[in-house]
Amino acid sequence: MRQPGTQDVPGRASGTGDRPISTRRATSGRVVGIDVGGSGIKGAPVDLSVGRFATDRVRLPTPRPATPDRVADVVAEVLDHLDVAGPVGVTLPAVVADGVVETAANIDPSWLGVHAVELFGRATGRPVGVLNDADAAGIAEMRYGAGKGRGGVVVVVTLGTGIGTAVFSDGVLVPNTELGHLPLHHGDAEDWVAESVREREDLSWKHYAHRLQHYLELVQRLLWPRLIVIGGGVSRKAEKFLPHIELRTEVVPARLHNDAGIVGAALFAPLSLGRPAAVPAP
Repeated sequence: MRQPGTQDVPGRASGTGDRPISTRRATSGRVVGIDVGGSGIKGAPVDLSVGRFATDRVRLPTPRPATPDRVADVVAEVLDHLDVAGPVGVTLPAVVADGVVETAANIDPSWLGVHAVELFGRATGRPVGVLNDADAAGIAEMRYGAGKGRGGVVVVVTLGTGIGTAVFSDGVLVPNTELGHLPLHHGDAEDWVAESVREREDLSWKHYAHRLQHYLELVQRLLWPRLIVIGGGVSRKAEKFLPHIELRTEVVPARLHNDAGIVGAALFAPLSLGRPAAVPAP
C-alpha cells in the first residue's frame, strides 16, 4: 500500500515510500497542522510534547469552488495568520498516496490526480506532509488520546458528514483504509450510519446506536481489533449512544474530538519528514 505524501523541498516531492508512520516515535516542538474541510480550513500550531494547540486556532472559509489552487491559497493565508516557521502538515478528505490525490468522493473532482504535496509546497514555500483527514485524526488519538499505549489492531472511526477510518497495527498507521465505504444496508455504510444521516433523519440516539452497532460488527469481523475509538464531533455525546452498543471489541469515545485533525496533521509532518526525536516515546 502506498503511503501518504511528504515534501522536503518546496516544489520537489518525496514520498514516504516504505517508511512506516509510527505514533510511538517521539516528537517535540511546535508544528502547524491544517485541516481542510468542506466548509472551513482550520489551522493551529501544535505543541507536540503534549498534543495541544499552542495558540488560538485560525479558521477561514473553504473557497467555492474548492479547486486545488484556491484551497492552496487559503492554506497559505492561514499560515500567514499563524506566523509560525517550519514544516506543516495538511489533511484532505481524500485518499492521498505518495502525495497524489487518488479519490474525490468528498472533495472537488478537479483534485483527482493532483500532486497535493507539490501544490502546497509551492504555495507555502515550506516542507509539507499531506494525508487523509481520518488518518490524521487517528494519529492524534493514538499518540495523545484514547489509543495511547494500545497495542495490536486499533481502529479509529470518525463520524461526521461521512465515515472516516484509521487503522493501526501496534501503533503503525495502515493508511487510506476508507472503511466508511464498506457495503452495508444496500449501499455504502456511511450513507446509513454517518452522523449527518442521524441528523437528517432525526434518529433517536438508540436507533442511531442500532445502526452504528451493525457497522462496528462489520469492522470487527473484518479486522478483529482490540480497540475501536469513536471520533468526530458526535464523540462529545458518546454517553447518549455508546451504552446501547454491545460488541466483543472494546469501544471508547475519542478524547481530542474536533481538534484531532489539526493535531494529527501537525504530528504527521515531522514523523513523515524524518525529523529527529526529542522526547521519550510513551
